[in-house]
Amino acid sequence: MKKIVLVTFIVLLIDQLSKIYVKTHFNLNESIEVFGQDWWRFTFVENPGMAYGLQFGGLLGKYALVIIRIFLIGGMIYLFRKWLKEGASNYLLIPMSMIFAGAIGNLIDGMFYGLIFDSGMVYDSTIDRWIGYDGISQFTEFGKGYSHFMKGCVVDMFHFPMFSFNLFGKHFEFFSYIFNVADSAITIGAIFLLIFKRKAFPNGFEL
Repeated sequence: MKKIVLVTFIVLLIDQLSKIYVKTHFNLNESIEVFGQDWWRFTFVENPGMAYGLQFGGLLGKYALVIIRIFLIGGMIYLFRKWLKEGASNYLLIPMSMIFAGAIGNLIDGMFYGLIFDSGMVYDSTIDRWIGYDGISQFTEFGKGYSHFMKGCVVDMFHFPMFSFNLFGKHFEFFSYIFNVADSAITIGAIFLLIFKRKAFPNGFEL
């Protein structure tokens, strides 16, 4: 249990500190080079949807994602208790802890950032779009933020546009997705589970 708590705490701490720093020091869509490298950038965007900027639907889609994350986190708590009783190995517990922390990290943004920051992207139902804003966000009195419970947007900042090119009159960029620490934790945890799946699930996956 201590390892699960420790991994979850570390990932959440780094995730939230990095998001809060970027949101309170960058303008929306502002992008800067890291160590003078154009292929490694901090680019501040807000994302109402899933990991890596993916989204579906409008406001209802966002509510659905929040609810799905809540059920996912609840299911993982159940599995952690089961696996601990069975003496599961670190090959399972640590990657799952990373995925668990990543889910919580993005859930915090969606549920509470609209309540604690004075500015952020908001949904305009008249045009069925999420609208940006000018200026740098600051903390505000709880409940008097730019939006309501479950209407906050996830903060993303890591951007690795390693190369770009034009093809058939269209501009393509690799890697165009912008993500955060929580997204990274989920991805790394999933990769570790895939690599060490035989050690993580020596008897196969059972609920």
